[in-house]
Amino acid sequence: MTIGVVGAGAWGTALAQVIASDGSAVTLWAREPEVVEAVNRDHVNTLFLPGLPLAPTIAATGVLDAMAGHEALLIVSPAQHLRAMLSRIPVGTTPLVLCSKGIEAGTMKLLSEVAAEEHPAAPIAVLSGPTFAHEVAAGLPAAVTLACADQALGAELTARFARPAFRPYLSTDVVGAEIGGAVKNVLAIACGVVEGRGLGQNARAALISRGFAEMTRFGLARGARAETLAGLSGLGDLVLTCSSTSSRNFSLGKGLGEGKSAAALMADRHTVAEGAFTAPVLRAAARAVGVDMPVVDAVCALLDGSATIEAVVESLMTRPLRSEE
Repeated sequence: MTIGVVGAGAWGTALAQVIASDGSAVTLWAREPEVVEAVNRDHVNTLFLPGLPLAPTIAATGVLDAMAGHEALLIVSPAQHLRAMLSRIPVGTTPLVLCSKGIEAGTMKLLSEVAAEEHPAAPIAVLSGPTFAHEVAAGLPAAVTLACADQALGAELTARFARPAFRPYLSTDVVGAEIGGAVKNVLAIACGVVEGRGLGQNARAALISRGFAEMTRFGLARGARAETLAGLSGLGDLVLTCSSTSSRNFSLGKGLGEGKSAAALMADRHTVAEGAFTAPVLRAAARAVGVDMPVVDAVCALLDGSATIEAVVESLMTRPLRSEE
């Protein structure tokens, strides 16, 4: 029995590398034939994670039916393609570990809800936390949240994935782990704008703090636990992605701050900034539960071009004075 990883982008490849680091066999599904060939022939993913030798126990495939029969499947498909991807995978009762971050457009459902609809018999877990793929793949220390409603299964998965440089912490709060990962992507775009426009470190710190308040309000309204949102999959991931151009969402925001258009910045299909797709869905989901998220609203306005950066900053700074909550 092996672990299967569905999605051979940078993060999926990094996860395959982590699992294979102790000699475990991993099947890595890739959409691109050139990735399959490079991984199997040269043990490298030149398209998404160039320059990093991959473990020889990672076997790539372009056939989704080959993902059947694994002890667990790590799903690393982009959030808006998750439902379509899951509908094509023979799963049965195989545990699904969701490693993507986002909220489904149209339904406003969390990815765990999407997975449960597509495969009702499959146990669901979520793996999320402050992780840049290139660092994880290189064996640098990282810690994540592994959330699973079934605590016994969660403990098994945690033990299965733990490595000397990769430490998963177990949680039963699937909703909290998912919301932290989805919201932080949007907030990272806002922090990138601050960097790109040269608004200063004070502004970045304020934005992270107030953004975390928004994340907490929305998370609690959707049934998350406050301690999960303050942990690795929430605050931890927020701090990481709001401070480095290694974050695709931060880089997108930085480009916006420098005056580039969202369309131009998102033209490269190999560098998906999930926050750009999550932002309007998150705004709608927040309004549906009566939660005010002004930073998220600001990001939406910048992405759709309905407001300038100067107007957005003025709007945020001149909101009615209130107590800090």
